[in-house]
Amino acid sequence: MASTTGDSGVPGTPGPTATARHRVVVLALDGVIPFELGIPQRIFGRARTADAEPLYEVVTASVRPPGPVRTDADYSILVENGPDCLATADTVVIPASYELGPVYEEGRLTEELASALAHITPGTRMISICTGGYVLAAAGYLDGRTATTHWSSAEHFQRVFPRITVDPEVLFIDDGDVLTSAGVAAGLDLCLHVVRSDHGSVVANDVARRTVVPPHRDGGQAQYIQRPVPEPQLATTTAARAWALARLHEPIQLRDMADQESMSVRTFTRRFREEVGISPGQWLAQQRVERARHLLESSDLSVDRVARDAGFGTAQSMRGHLQAALGVTPTAYRRTFRAGACLS
Repeated sequence: MASTTGDSGVPGTPGPTATARHRVVVLALDGVIPFELGIPQRIFGRARTADAEPLYEVVTASVRPPGPVRTDADYSILVENGPDCLATADTVVIPASYELGPVYEEGRLTEELASALAHITPGTRMISICTGGYVLAAAGYLDGRTATTHWSSAEHFQRVFPRITVDPEVLFIDDGDVLTSAGVAAGLDLCLHVVRSDHGSVVANDVARRTVVPPHRDGGQAQYIQRPVPEPQLATTTAARAWALARLHEPIQLRDMADQESMSVRTFTRRFREEVGISPGQWLAQQRVERARHLLESSDLSVDRVARDAGFGTAQSMRGHLQAALGVTPTAYRRTFRAGACLS
């Protein structure tokens, strides 16, 4: 889908300066987050051939005639292209905005936004970063597809757009001509993935090195989500939980926890579910994963020792639990989060 827009500015009409470069148009909406707005230029704009020739042309467009666009920071940006620029795109990228209005609240495009998106030609690759996915969804691009967005918006996204299958665990989803990413920095992962898909790992890895980011991150959003267990106002299993937290490195039986509250196992399990929302066994596994995360981040303990101290017994058992909970191995998690660690 190489752009063939020439001096005439008419898509498909080569002019004297026609180029084979793939054209990426980034749509800047009012309330755009500057960091996300800059991701496509940073990634696609740094992709080069072996002869140092640019592989993409990246331009920014507004839904209105050229002029200022508000950001979520204390400044506006001057966008020099209007919505007609979208007609020249091979790929359109929509970063997140904090001023989506009816798009976010009702899943409905404004007339201005709908008019702008109407310039996009069939077959154009569509990409969203973070809650930019709301725009793709409201425009119908995601109907019947699987998509993702920032984990904190996933439930709302699913309610507003029930025809979409929302996966809140992944960093991005590539569904061919429509791609969606999770929050903020996941836009880097998605754009690098696109470069890798278009031009191979050598080009993508070179862009990643220049940007000083890993060319590929293990796991998904799950490893970035804090999941504190809610404390009920009138808890009746609090003592058992405190007792278990002090002994995570030891084998803990359900009967042992029930004894701390002087309850039968059946009553304790029912009360526990009412208060915490999951079973005692699930809660224990969750707390052990959190302990392992803490030790992997903050200590020099071996993986085997971390597994024992977190109560998993063996490194293999811990690896299985972290893979299931976070989508990442203990070693990869430590490499990502360990203070002072360097990625090669």
